[in-house]
Amino acid sequence: MILRYKGSRVPLRDFGILIPAAGNRADRILEALMTRPGIGPESEWLLGPDGSEIVRADLERVHDPEYVERLFGDGLEAALVAVFELVDENGNYHRYDPTIATRELSEMFAGTLKGLAGTYQCGREALEHEFCFYLGGGAHHGHYSFGHGFCVVNDSVIAIRKLQAESAIRTAWVIDVDAHKGDGTAALTEGDDSVISLSVHMASGWPLDIPERDADGARHPSYTPSDIDVPIESGEEKAYVPRLRDALAKLEGYPLPEIAFVLAGADPYERDGLPSTQGLRLTKEQMFERDVTIFEQLKRLGVPQAWLMAGGYGDHAWEPYPDFLAYALTHRP
Repeated sequence: MILRYKGSRVPLRDFGILIPAAGNRADRILEALMTRPGIGPESEWLLGPDGSEIVRADLERVHDPEYVERLFGDGLEAALVAVFELVDENGNYHRYDPTIATRELSEMFAGTLKGLAGTYQCGREALEHEFCFYLGGGAHHGHYSFGHGFCVVNDSVIAIRKLQAESAIRTAWVIDVDAHKGDGTAALTEGDDSVISLSVHMASGWPLDIPERDADGARHPSYTPSDIDVPIESGEEKAYVPRLRDALAKLEGYPLPEIAFVLAGADPYERDGLPSTQGLRLTKEQMFERDVTIFEQLKRLGVPQAWLMAGGYGDHAWEPYPDFLAYALTHRP
């Protein structure tokens, strides 16, 4: 099943934000997918919202209540400025031009909540149908008391905690193959055996170029290790899939979960448009092999799969997905 929430991803330029995130990525994926033979009519595999909601209490299971209060109160705009790094250390606008904005920055949070509901619904659909791919989600840089890396909160952990609270699941895996380390997920689930995290990511660059210690010697939470970390150096692209396979084999050493959330970022793709992703440049064929490897491993193990689109920037960010989705729809359990 493929899940789409129209309107949850308003183009960032509407808010004056100049980060190269295409607002039509889901549209282009679906347009390409619908030309593929053998996948059947879209009424059999394309879903929309089912009325699921994420409320304040769902965020507070995962995030600092004081931070959540800021998001629902007068501190929202300042939090968004920090999350999207819209002002530099000198007080100047950074990738931000409020004069071109057609929407207030504070309006963004409504779309965030709608997108969170999609991630949760994706988990429910995966439990029922064994596989669901949500054309959204994947905000893995959300930490306990702050957001960063364009992630206001951490949607996969919020969805997992809500499913656990409802007794729908007890355990979960998070398999993160976005270009950037899944730092927020690692920090939020550290020491919790009910959620096992695997992150395959660039060995260098953001967020691992943040100072590891502050002036008091405290470790920045971005350096919290995942249960399994696979750092890939620039130039090691040919080793990417073999090392992913090794990591998945290691993951099998943990008890099988009741669901796996897969953060299938397009930003390791060689045509990605964000400068901070250029340390990892996988071909479209390598991206397809990455995703099929994960899909087949989880299918073999009988683990329901909830896939999130995660990072991807620029005009080419849709390109890696149609091939994999056509494969998944014709090979799903």
